[in-house]
Amino acid sequence: MNRAPYAADPTSHGGREFRPQRRAGEIENGGETRGPRSEFQRDRDRIIHSMSFRRLKSKTQVFIAPDGDHYRTRLTHSLEVAQIGRVLARTLGLDEDLTEALCLAHDLGHPPFGHAGEAALSDAMQRHGGFCHNAQALRTVMRIDNPYPENDGLNLTWDLLEGLAKHNGPVNAPNWALAELDADFPLDLGSYASLEAQIAAVSDDIAYDNHDIDDGLRAGFLDLDDLMELPFLEQQWRAVEKRFPNAPRDRLLRELVRDQIGLMVNDVIEHTSAQVKGFASVAEVRAAGRQLAGFSPEMAQHERTLKAFMYKKLYYHPEQVSAAERARDVIARLFAAYSQDAKLMPEDWHDRLPQHDPQRSRVIADFIAGMSDRFAIQACERIYGERPEGLSNV
Repeated sequence: MNRAPYAADPTSHGGREFRPQRRAGEIENGGETRGPRSEFQRDRDRIIHSMSFRRLKSKTQVFIAPDGDHYRTRLTHSLEVAQIGRVLARTLGLDEDLTEALCLAHDLGHPPFGHAGEAALSDAMQRHGGFCHNAQALRTVMRIDNPYPENDGLNLTWDLLEGLAKHNGPVNAPNWALAELDADFPLDLGSYASLEAQIAAVSDDIAYDNHDIDDGLRAGFLDLDDLMELPFLEQQWRAVEKRFPNAPRDRLLRELVRDQIGLMVNDVIEHTSAQVKGFASVAEVRAAGRQLAGFSPEMAQHERTLKAFMYKKLYYHPEQVSAAERARDVIARLFAAYSQDAKLMPEDWHDRLPQHDPQRSRVIADFIAGMSDRFAIQACERIYGERPEGLSNV
């Protein structure tokens, strides 16, 4: 691969919070290299092998605790984001491994039941600094997921952690979780992140904008007439019909989703390539004072229109709102139960639970945030003696 001058370089990354001990058989290099993997490949592999990543398989993407096997979860969504991210990174000459690692890790902080679960934890934590899934992703990989004997967290590179913290832009008012982590391992929160992180952010937008349409159609919450309300989607639909005049409608709808992804990907490549001309280093990217990777103004407007449409037709659909209210109740009841009786938590959690707030409530939130949808439902049933109903609406 021809690496662009503005790409992140795994041979000169920003270091790791904890210096690994040298292992038997390694060359004298402080333990920074083991086998043929680059440092960013090691980051990616640590994320894939983490328990937090595995739990994404049973966490809500759009539909809460879906009965069907064909709906996306946080895990399948993260894999789809990574696929888009690698294509963009390769075409733009960026580091594919760092991009992929960021894409795979970006949703690790989401609690069960998606944004409904996050809203419930935010309410429960209101007096203790609140809850933010983006900061929780950093907290997860830096303090909660602890597979190694010599340090807390996954001990990822500064470049990966910086990208997770700032993929949507500088953080000028970090919440308590991000502020604590930044104090321990400064992430330069006031600057922009690498292009790899910016590409991970736009890859997330491309994936969920279009794949949520696919899931909404499958569930019957969206139909073709709904999509035709958007002129740019209607134009793509007519082109698909013209190319495949005899194909079944369900296949044409999937082709429409693929076409829309292709249009967005090509737009990002063209616009970002123009934006980065003249940049000679990743340091210049961070000092640019603006996001360099993203959609053209025209596509950005289409994307905003699509998001507004999806909120109206899918995310705020009455059945979705009803399921979300029940999910919020599950999280609220779990938080209340663990706050009143810590012994309801697993032994390794309640033994190290702080005695006083805010730290006590923050650890309880850590435990709940790590749950899958299924585990949260089962935990609520064990504590209260009845299974929460009405959570799955597909």
